[in-house]
Formats: sequence, structure tokens, C-alpha cells
Amino acid sequence: MPLLDLPRYQPPPPFDNGHVATIATSLFRRVGGVRYQRERIDTPDGDFLDLDWARVGSDSLVILCHGLESSSEAGYIRGMARAFNRRGWDALALNFRSCSGELNRLLRSYHSGVTDDLDCVIQHVLAGSRYRRLALVGFSLGGNVVLKYAGERGAAIDPAIRAVGAISVPVDLGTCARNLELVSNWVYQIHFVRSLRRKIAQKARLHPDAMDYRRFRWIYTLGQFDEHYTAPVHGFTSADDYWTRCSSKPQLGEIRVPALLINAWDDPLLTDESYPRVEAETSRHFHLATPRHGGHVAFVTLNWDNEFWHETQIVRFVRASTSV
Repeated sequence: MPLLDLPRYQPPPPFDNGHVATIATSLFRRVGGVRYQRERIDTPDGDFLDLDWARVGSDSLVILCHGLESSSEAGYIRGMARAFNRRGWDALALNFRSCSGELNRLLRSYHSGVTDDLDCVIQHVLAGSRYRRLALVGFSLGGNVVLKYAGERGAAIDPAIRAVGAISVPVDLGTCARNLELVSNWVYQIHFVRSLRRKIAQKARLHPDAMDYRRFRWIYTLGQFDEHYTAPVHGFTSADDYWTRCSSKPQLGEIRVPALLINAWDDPLLTDESYPRVEAETSRHFHLATPRHGGHVAFVTLNWDNEFWHETQIVRFVRASTSV
């Protein structure tokens, strides 16, 4: 499939700078018009997931997955939920474990390749027999999860799932983790690591026999965190093993539903390996769009609707893919 030709994105100054767009939208974007109803469901391993529903009474549902150390309250999640609600779709925002405002029960948490929790949510939704079509949309880490989920299931994916959308996704986890160690990216690294260390301190109090928090006081990079927590707790031999086995890039060719990945060239968190052109050119189902600007989930558009460019494009793609 040729690279998807979406309408050109041209940001207003100063959002034509990837760092400015990324930081400004993360700090200052506010999205109204979305009212959540929370539901808590149990997971098969004895934990829980908090789901935030934005319903308009539809038989079509989009499931939204947020990025690293984010939640359903992020502006980009609310913005996408509102964009779908405006077009007559219900929206469900999944909060990954420990991201809903309450620490999860178990030592394990979430990570870039944990697709069983997403499947748990999908099965919960399908058991209600209300929705005739579903779409999955993920951002950054959550985008890796939805792409990996679709690739893992391939042709066996539930027929109710009609389309997948992903925005600003590090489909090659290892190179992107190392990219965060650049001096120019330390503002993002510090933000992520501080948040993760706070959660680990809480987990250490809940599971004192399973982990010693003193080991984590000297962790300053995401790579170190993945080496000392993500990998051993979730059954990987090392951070490299985790990155290799959980990157969605090797799964892209196995996707059998229409899927669109939007990665901006000026995204400071991505590397060249996260622009999978060959996979898009050789697939019948996977589409890639690489606008010049957009930062990391920061496709700012100035309009009366306060709807960002990527929201409009993802909704259009999903609706076109599910219209049959």
C-alpha cells in the first residue's frame, strides 16, 4: 500500500518547532465538552482497570490508549474522544494500571507491549453485545500497544474491530529509549523518570519483600528503569530483551485491518527506525503518514472547534474504514 496521502499539515508559528509544540500542548491544552463515567473492571490476574466512558448513545465505539505516565485526562485523549463523539461515536478511555489516580494491586504494572489488558477491555466491551463496530486508537506507548495487538492477532482479530489508529508511536522501542538520553531530550527523560520513581516508591511500600526501593534512587534514565524494573518484573531478561520483544514494528506486516500510523518528522522522541516506510509500502492494510511537523502528539490547529489536525485525520480514516 503506498504511503497514505493525507491533507497537508502546516502548523501556526511557533508550533513549527517540534520541541515547542510538544511541550506547549502537553502543558497548556485544555479540552472541554467531554464527560466521563468511570467503570472499574477486574482483570484475570486479580488486579483492576479503570475505564472512562464518554457516551453519546452510539452502536460504534473507539477505545483510546494513552502514552507513558499519562491517563484518560490528557488533553490528547479528551480531544480524540470529543472528535469521535462529535461524529456520533462513543469513546472509552483505558487507563493503564496505576494511571487512573490509584496504584494497582500487583507488583506488575503496564508497559509498551502489554496487550493482555487491552484484550481484557475489548472482551468486556464485546460481552455487552451493544457495539457492532470497534476502533482502537493509541498514542505514543498506547499506540505501540494497539499496533502490536492488531499484529499479534492478524487475521484472527475479532471481526468487530474494524480499524486501528496510532499517533506519535515509538514502534522501535530500543532506539527511542536511547534517543531520550540525548541532552536535547532530557526534559522529557526527567519528566518520565520522576513520575515512574514516585510509583515505584509506592510499590515498594506495598511489596517490601519483592523489591528494594534503594536500588531505584539512582535511576536517571528510562533505559535504567526498564533494565531494573520493567524487564525483571514482567518476565524479560533485560531492557534490550523487553524492547526487542515488545516493539510493534515487527508486527506491522501482520495487521489485517485498516491501520493508520501518523508520525511527524520533527517528533523529538522518535528515531529514523520509527518511520516504517517499507512496512507501509508492502502492506495491504498498514498505512503511514509522516507530516513534516507535529512534534509528539502536537498537531496544533487553530480553529473554532479546537480540534487538532491528527484528530480530524484519524476520525476520517476510521469512519471511512468502517463504513462498509
